[in-house]
Amino acid sequence: MSNDDPEPLQSLSTTALSPSEVGKLIQTNPPNIEYVQYGISLEPKYLPQMRALIAKDLSEPYSIYVYRYFLYQWPELCFFAVDTTTEDKDLVAVVICKLEKHRGGPLRGYIAMLATKDAYRGKGLAKTLVSKAIDLMIVKDADEIALETEETNVAAMKLYESLGFLRSKKLHRYYLNGNSAYRLLLYLKPGVASMPLDEFYDPYGYGDLPPSAQDDPRYPSGQEDKDDLFSRGII
Repeated sequence: MSNDDPEPLQSLSTTALSPSEVGKLIQTNPPNIEYVQYGISLEPKYLPQMRALIAKDLSEPYSIYVYRYFLYQWPELCFFAVDTTTEDKDLVAVVICKLEKHRGGPLRGYIAMLATKDAYRGKGLAKTLVSKAIDLMIVKDADEIALETEETNVAAMKLYESLGFLRSKKLHRYYLNGNSAYRLLLYLKPGVASMPLDEFYDPYGYGDLPPSAQDDPRYPSGQEDKDDLFSRGII
């Protein structure tokens, strides 16, 4: 195999992950669709496709710093779907997530980006990708999973609420386009909602903004609520 040849995909069946109560029941397998778990070796081929797909529908753009923040630290929590009928197995849907302690309290999974090409919507791809991420977070002992989405995105709200997410907070004028958002939470263990948080918890020293993104011009110093910076493109 030459260096220019695409590396074989790491394909996943619906049983490749521990079947949670959520994911086992809703994962779909449309004809000619293959689900793939991301790995760093896939970056040259698929990261540009992820960026193009996500940027098309986002309320505001993400720089390469933000993608690398997620994909370098939690590559296994990125799943995508490819169309096997296309010559290069083109990417048609993707979800990108992370998993870490939330302000010194619960181990929180976080769904940062989710997108599906228009022609492939209605096939259950987004719900399947999210359920795979949820299943893996459960295996990794997550306490809860969070995300934000625009209040006007009815399809996304229905998707997440069908998976058990609850609206926990409305974020007024949350996006740069002026739209408001809802924060949604999925509690995976009893008592998680009452776990104490450290209000001074700041592992990076500047409002949870990771070092890989501190030079990104989209995130000026002093911007409020930096803990939510990476969620503003949820669709």
